[in-house]
Amino acid sequence: MTERRVSVPRPYVVASVTSLVLAVVASGVGLLVPGVYRDAAVLLPQLRGQDLLTLVVACPALVVSLYAAVRGSVRGYVAWIGVTGYLLYTYATYAFMTAFNELYLVYVALFALTFYTFVGGVVRLDATLVKRALDGHSVTAYVWFQTVVAVAVGLLWTVDVVTAILAGARPTVLAGTGLPTPVVQSLDLAVLVPAFGLSAYWLRRRRPWGYVLTGVLLVKSATLGLAVLAMAVLQMSDGQSVALPMLVVFGAVSGLALVLTGRFVLALEPSVQRVERSHVSRSESESKVR
Repeated sequence: MTERRVSVPRPYVVASVTSLVLAVVASGVGLLVPGVYRDAAVLLPQLRGQDLLTLVVACPALVVSLYAAVRGSVRGYVAWIGVTGYLLYTYATYAFMTAFNELYLVYVALFALTFYTFVGGVVRLDATLVKRALDGHSVTAYVWFQTVVAVAVGLLWTVDVVTAILAGARPTVLAGTGLPTPVVQSLDLAVLVPAFGLSAYWLRRRRPWGYVLTGVLLVKSATLGLAVLAMAVLQMSDGQSVALPMLVVFGAVSGLALVLTGRFVLALEPSVQRVERSHVSRSESESKVR
């Protein structure tokens, strides 16, 4: 039986393809055109590291996952939303944090397109389908991973911010950046940390949306963790120092996220097919009885 349990409406396909083209342009220009970034020197390796990960990993992943999602794959759909979430986070930070340059409207367009695609894609997904697809699949590792990430990232940023507040100084993450406020930390503390905590709680309670959020956050964690590592490598190659706790936290997050993402996504479709076959067999049996 051919599986076709999810669908991606044409407007979302168009928005994703447009996002793909704009992301290739933005990351390609950021990497190849000297002087496009007018930010502080300490930020340049971070921006180029993000561009490198976006161009080499996120854009190809978006192509593959969107293609699979359009063909009705639950596995592809979850991965597509996760990669879209990565692009949303990335270009939200570019739109709010990056010094104004010729790509500003591209960043804003990417922020808008990925925001509406992400929200619409999540809302359209049948959460009970994802939960049913993973029946019998242990969720303990996912619950612990998300809990640890929420606590570790929350503490990492909160300690730095609270220490600065008590000392009447600026957070160390702002040193040399020229930024008025820590944009990334604001997004993480306001959105990502609560999302990981809520997802872990819902998954532990076996609620359908816990499964959906877990899949999305795992894909996003893997891509974002790799992006942070790419930034760190370029920073060190530029002779800049990198905070060891941040490197350890995000290195562990990206490694575990890659493993758990593969485990989660690979578990989806075979289970859906088994569920479908069981429903078909049950229907056939009922028809024979009647």
